[in-house]
Amino acid sequence: MDENLAHCSYEAGILEDPDETAPKDLWKLTIDPLDAPNTPEDFTIHFEKGLPSKLEYEGGKVVTEPLDLFLIANAIARRHGVGRIDIVENRFIGLKSRGCYETPGLTILRSAHVDLEGLVLDKEIRALRDQFVTFNYSKILYNGLYFSPEREFLEDSITSSQKTVNGKVRCRVYKGALIILGRSSETSKLYDMAESSMDEIGTSFAPVDTTGFISVQAIRLKK
Repeated sequence: MDENLAHCSYEAGILEDPDETAPKDLWKLTIDPLDAPNTPEDFTIHFEKGLPSKLEYEGGKVVTEPLDLFLIANAIARRHGVGRIDIVENRFIGLKSRGCYETPGLTILRSAHVDLEGLVLDKEIRALRDQFVTFNYSKILYNGLYFSPEREFLEDSITSSQKTVNGKVRCRVYKGALIILGRSSETSKLYDMAESSMDEIGTSFAPVDTTGFISVQAIRLKK
């Protein structure tokens, strides 16, 4: 076992058989989802430039200090069995290895963050980040190369991509699941209800505008 504030990992022993179910008493951070409360718990996470800045929970309680916010997120996820994974992964040296991981607080923070990005992050920036930065940054960290110039380069790009990630996400946890209830932002104008509506025609976009685009896209397909 390797435990820290973010997670706890479990490897070796009976887990070396990838078809052996992890015993119930192996997990030490989160309650078994089957034993989690029968009542869901709702909370709201606020973000500023991609970083969690405030967490509202238990009907009015608020926490803003980073460590306290993280610990509260941990507590919420732990008591509802959120954040468990059991995977077979590819090691740096070429071997496969099975591991069980508990990452309660980070699971809900990351999921809320990714959801908010769908509302406020530019399409092309998100595509470049997900296709290039995310994969390579993860590989660098997994292979133990944190203190490397390539990690610094990619981390700068991540920070730059988060300039517009401001807003809040309303969440619910229930028996091992995280459910997104809604999201909003007071600073981003990328989402426009009128333009995106299927029930009304907006003022800045009309369906007829797509005809030229469709014709150009069809040239290659016709050939």
